[in-house]
Amino acid sequence: MKKETFITLLRETVEEFANQISTEDGSWVVKGFIDTYKNIYTISADTKVISKIIELYIFPKILEFASKNKLEIELTKEQNFYPDITFKDEDGNLFAVDLKSSYRKDSNDINGMTLGAFTGYFRDRKSVKNITHPYEEYKAHVVLGVIYDSIRDIDERKIYSLDELDEIVSVIKNFKFFVQEKWKIAIDRPGSGNTKNIGSVNKILDLINGNGTFASLGEAVFDDYWTNYLTKDMAKAAELSGPYYKNIAEYKTFKHIK
Repeated sequence: MKKETFITLLRETVEEFANQISTEDGSWVVKGFIDTYKNIYTISADTKVISKIIELYIFPKILEFASKNKLEIELTKEQNFYPDITFKDEDGNLFAVDLKSSYRKDSNDINGMTLGAFTGYFRDRKSVKNITHPYEEYKAHVVLGVIYDSIRDIDERKIYSLDELDEIVSVIKNFKFFVQEKWKIAIDRPGSGNTKNIGSVNKILDLINGNGTFASLGEAVFDDYWTNYLTKDMAKAAELSGPYYKNIAEYKTFKHIK
């Protein structure tokens, strides 16, 4: 299977995800956690909690997608391993899919996403450390992303009964799923703080349409840029006066690209 075929099939599948996890008004069908006493506790607005529950909720649909298209699934071995899901077709081709989510800051922008490390297995592409298969063996590195509205005025201390289920306000709503290759939505800066993770574009339309910094430059430029990118600390450890470049403009000068 060609990577373009895999991506097209996955896109067709996720188009239905929003309807499957939403009520008619766009609210999340997941309302909270229930204990053995039938008490319901609202879900925290914490993005990590929300992200994990979304993953668990859509997983049966991922299994259906794999079965329908004769793909094998291999899940990540550990929490910090890459990717979240490895798909393998009948010819042994591997496709990496990472599940990413973020909330809307406004109608045009999200809070942000990170797209995986630019050190470790990304640079040593034969390595099996913190990755299911060596990076170079994957035909494509794909992001299955979900964007949503976050409802902030939730009283997380309130406990509900089953009879009050309809009174519980969903912590998120208005889902938008997208599928893009990682390099197409990447930017030329790390995603957060001092972490060695690749950042993504924040414009919603750019995420959906794959209009990142490297979209017009190609995957080879993306790979070269992030393989050689250094933070200040990395440059210092290598006994350099500073990083080779800090953005795509400086990279082009460094590489003599017009």
